[in-house]
Amino acid sequence: MEQRNIGYVALLRRNKPFRRLFTAVEISYIGDWFTVIALFLLSAQESNNSPLAIAGVLAARSFSMAFLEPITGMFADRYSRKKLMILSCLSPFLILTAVIMTGFISSLVSIYIVTVAITASRALFDPAEYAYVPNICTKEELLTANAITSGGWSVALGIGASIGGYTIATYGTDVALLVDVCTYFLAMVLLMTLPEGGPTTRETEENSKRSGFSDIAAGWTYVRNTPEIRRIIGLKGAWALGGGAQVFLLVLIGDAVQFGEVATGIGLLYMARGLGSGFGPVAFRNVMNKTEYGAKTILIALCLCGGFYIVVAGLPWAWYILIFVFLSHAASGINWVLSTTMLQKRSQDEWRGRVAGTDFFLITLIMGISALIAGGVLEYTSFSVRSILAVTALLQIAAGVLWFGLYSTSEQKYHQKTSE
Repeated sequence: MEQRNIGYVALLRRNKPFRRLFTAVEISYIGDWFTVIALFLLSAQESNNSPLAIAGVLAARSFSMAFLEPITGMFADRYSRKKLMILSCLSPFLILTAVIMTGFISSLVSIYIVTVAITASRALFDPAEYAYVPNICTKEELLTANAITSGGWSVALGIGASIGGYTIATYGTDVALLVDVCTYFLAMVLLMTLPEGGPTTRETEENSKRSGFSDIAAGWTYVRNTPEIRRIIGLKGAWALGGGAQVFLLVLIGDAVQFGEVATGIGLLYMARGLGSGFGPVAFRNVMNKTEYGAKTILIALCLCGGFYIVVAGLPWAWYILIFVFLSHAASGINWVLSTTMLQKRSQDEWRGRVAGTDFFLITLIMGISALIAGGVLEYTSFSVRSILAVTALLQIAAGVLWFGLYSTSEQKYHQKTSE
């Protein structure tokens, strides 16, 4: 079964609320990467380039997201999703302004504190945005909207990481943080122009009758009792088994490749990651539209994610590894957009925020654990970056094959049932 194809330009032209949301998200994402790369470099400086300390930044981001997402997912089903997104921009705007004015970052502990504080705001934004998009887009527009959002995130990562790395190398980390402050302010102004977009008054009243913890528990029960949702959430965790370590290892490879300043090398590798993540969903949107091929597409995407990183592990550290990092994350982008669209379509609106919270909880928790294990292995054993990269890639391939073996038949039956 093939869904009706909505063009990218057509969607942005005719859907004004989505266009404004996309622009706001794009601006804030670009600024985010100025701060993320600054925190990676500051942790390296404060720890004498300790792999575990650098991995700690990614772990702090991941664990903060993981443990907050179930709560913020519940918020997205209780409160105005628009206001939650505005608050998620206001908070880091104030936090980073205070950090710049006080010079708070002066130790490894302070770096982790700032990382957690900024990430908490992102944890508030993601489920609200996830649940908000289906409120302003039709079902026919949803896959295109998610592909554009993924592509926008990727372009923002590419732009933010590359320009952010250059800015830090040239002007220092304070200037990078100031750029992020400005982008949060601009995004907040744009978000204020959006329509409310859910949850409905009835859903809010029903959810408010229960305690917050009861709502979270109810969301987990809903996911557990809905196999077509549960297996897609598990799929994203399968990528994260290796993905968390790979995202962390790009920081160390950026240092080893020597594209000039360390910040420049990290920025270029993250740029390749970002542009790849956007290219895959945009280039293969027609394949993702064929819902009957969903399980096979997911299997191929996960195998390609790992396969291209095996190539990176075997190559000398030189400019051409950027190509294979790009290709690996193009495959992961396909996996992400396809699985996200599946979840949005399979979730009822009153549960969508908590489904998002559960989804983000699992993927960010596994990413954090994956990054910490990789950092610890590098810190305390003789394993090399190359060997860990290869192991994480094989994990992704094995997870993809296992998922397909367990669930391809169930997915086929589900699509037959929903297409009748």
